[in-house]
Amino acid sequence: MTDTALLVIDVQNSFKQRDYWNEEDFAPYQQKQRQLISHARHQGWDVIFVLHNEATGVFSPESGFVRLMDFLDQQADDPVFNKHVHNALLDSGLHEHLQARGITKLVISGIRTEQCCETTTRVGSDLGYEVDYVVDATLTFPMQDPFTGKLVTVEEIKERTCLVLEKRFATIRWTEEYAG
Repeated sequence: MTDTALLVIDVQNSFKQRDYWNEEDFAPYQQKQRQLISHARHQGWDVIFVLHNEATGVFSPESGFVRLMDFLDQQADDPVFNKHVHNALLDSGLHEHLQARGITKLVISGIRTEQCCETTTRVGSDLGYEVDYVVDATLTFPMQDPFTGKLVTVEEIKERTCLVLEKRFATIRWTEEYAG
């Protein structure tokens, strides 16, 4: 056991039901996520999966879509936590689990870059964890700016996330940095 845990946040079939889902953007993310999970296992890190739950819709457990995507290498002893808020640590039992295991460092990955992954990073930092945010092992989708009407690209969203997290809440990392 090490003091590091890889969090794989919201990599669930619910997203495939959204009109903004894009298989083309998914393919490179999927490869990076697999690579990061493989590295974590090789290092002996805890690999922890988190699922987002809502009362209704495609994120409702009753929808049948709140399950891990098939490409994930989940092993029998990998815990899965369910959350009802944007951060994975509070109100899910995850923070308590990490403390009981002596985890002091979090490696963040998953879906959506600027939403649940970024929020978990901020909360994790506030709770005292050392946090690595692996930007290319996160996935997001273009968004329409409600104030300007401009379509904000995936690249712009990721750049903004890196800008606001780096050296404040996390160290920004790339999957390749873990390969050596």
